[in-house]
Amino acid sequence: MFVLPWYKDSEFWKIWWSDRLPLLHLVVLAVVQGITEFLPVSSSGHLALVPVFTGWQDQGLLLDVAVHVGTLGAVVLYLSTDIWGILVGMIRVMRGRRDPKAVLALYIVLATIPVVIAGYFMNKYYPGGFRSILVIGWATLGFGIFLAITDWLGMTVRRMEHIRLSDALIIGVFQILALIPGTSRSGITMSAARLLGFERLDAARFSMLLSIPAIVGAGVLKGLELYETGNAQLTSDALMAGGMAFVAALVAILIMMAWLRRASFAPFVFYRVALGCVLLAIGYDLIL
Repeated sequence: MFVLPWYKDSEFWKIWWSDRLPLLHLVVLAVVQGITEFLPVSSSGHLALVPVFTGWQDQGLLLDVAVHVGTLGAVVLYLSTDIWGILVGMIRVMRGRRDPKAVLALYIVLATIPVVIAGYFMNKYYPGGFRSILVIGWATLGFGIFLAITDWLGMTVRRMEHIRLSDALIIGVFQILALIPGTSRSGITMSAARLLGFERLDAARFSMLLSIPAIVGAGVLKGLELYETGNAQLTSDALMAGGMAFVAALVAILIMMAWLRRASFAPFVFYRVALGCVLLAIGYDLIL
């Protein structure tokens, strides 16, 4: 690479390039996060497995959150019509009018409160999270089977406009389980919605809407930590990985929603069961 001599010797250059994560590492993190965030397969579990299978250093929760924020942009773009309707509905309510979209916004807030409280205590007492391969393996397998059961038992008679306060609270409580890597935030909320009788597409849409405040909360919390470190290298890595995750997530959302229009969650269940069994076999030293 051609670099001007004065630029090569500058402090900016030294800070930017010294001890950065390799570009391939950032690409893998971004693609893994982008593909798995909204699929019911657990993005946090997959991110924790990246250093396990590659031998790379653990990227840490800060970069994990950075790629989560990148996927936030993708879901906001995909659900822009729903989000705009919610914003307009809230304005109408402020003007003294009734609007069902504003009620949906209230339900999203209420469904988010449980995981915010649980996430606060998790960050306080277990800032590193639970990243054991056995934890991820059991969660991947167990909640994969749970997804299969709820998808099989759940009736497809309710749409998102049928959601009630009790539904939002139940889904919100289930979302707490997503703090365990391998559970899958999207998977557990879709499972809860299917158990309550919501159609697959609407279960996925509500799950994605719920992801917005959850990701924003985690992003703000860890973003402040990132800012306080004053680490230019880590900040640039986070921005780069987040941008790539945005692209990967948008593609994954389009594919998943197209699939759910005509089929079930079966492929995701098979993948989770297979991956969970492999991880448990590795964790208990049965293979490798």
